Amino acid sequence: MPGLSSQEQLSPEFPTTTTFGHETQNGSIDKEKTHPIYDDLGSGRGMTDDIFDETYREKEGPKPVTIYVWRNIILMSLLHLAALYAICLIPSTKPLTLLWAFLCFILSGLGITAGAHRLWSHRSYKATLPLRIFLAVINSMAFQNDIYEWARDHRAHHKFSETDADPHNASRGFFFSHIGWLLVRKHPDVIEKGQKLTLADLKADKVVMFQRRFYKPSVVIMCFLIPSLVPWYYWGESYHNSFLIAAILRYTVILNATWLVNSAAHMYGNRPYDRHINPRQNHLVAFGALGEGFHNYHHTFPYDYATSEFGSRWNFTTVFIDSMCYLGLASDCKKVSKELILARKIRTGDGSHKTG
Repeated sequence: MPGLSSQEQLSPEFPTTTTFGHETQNGSIDKEKTHPIYDDLGSGRGMTDDIFDETYREKEGPKPVTIYVWRNIILMSLLHLAALYAICLIPSTKPLTLLWAFLCFILSGLGITAGAHRLWSHRSYKATLPLRIFLAVINSMAFQNDIYEWARDHRAHHKFSETDADPHNASRGFFFSHIGWLLVRKHPDVIEKGQKLTLADLKADKVVMFQRRFYKPSVVIMCFLIPSLVPWYYWGESYHNSFLIAAILRYTVILNATWLVNSAAHMYGNRPYDRHINPRQNHLVAFGALGEGFHNYHHTFPYDYATSEFGSRWNFTTVFIDSMCYLGLASDCKKVSKELILARKIRTGDGSHKTG
């Protein structure tokens, strides 16, 4: 396809590697670890906020007291209870409404995966103004914080992965990395390090800042009103079913699909690219999160627009971006060369690539 010809292939010659001692998560030193900054950066990106910071050290002494955010605890509990009730309504819901809810799931998912994640957090491809506006609109349908805040937290997640400065630090357990991080006050290091990220590209993007300014009304309209009103108005679905299925249940499912990338994809699966980090390859998460489950690859090569070595396989978001390239709405998709991927597998992988 025409769009694929614009992909920037990053060769193994880009730049030379440097080897030095690496402190693993259990505190031991691995002298064979090669710093990913030097061989896996990707040329011409103009930002390095998503590259792991080897110099960061957690503060010694007791951990800060956990402060619960009871408003979030109550709201999230009510949301999930309502979603469980909505499941009981599926048999009495019209097929068109279920199809509409699924479409809203896909759209809101793309607002996160193709928008907040691959475009704005990692700058792994370029998007024209119409595509950026579309992605910002459907990002509001996802209701997972505005693009600016989502991208800031995600860059901090990569730069300080599984440390106190990681917003959803998976070393604190499955529940914390899945939803618990939203139910407590942020660790002071998350706030401190997040404030030091540059974010100049996000501040300069008028679409991002416009969405941030009008985020609350956009969420009311895109996440709740439109998903609920369309089935009720166009094919006579009861508003009760429309709201609970297309808004509440769909919203709850997309939240958990996204959260599984933070939790399950950091704990379950193999590590063919870098055995020294916890993020894993998890095909079930990839399926549910529209291609975001190839997490060992993604944390090794965060700038690759496909977040996977295998392109569009199990990866609906990559299919979407490729389609936008074909239509002339996206370009400059960054992709890692096969030679560099193989070299990295051999040097730091767990060997699982040999058995597929």
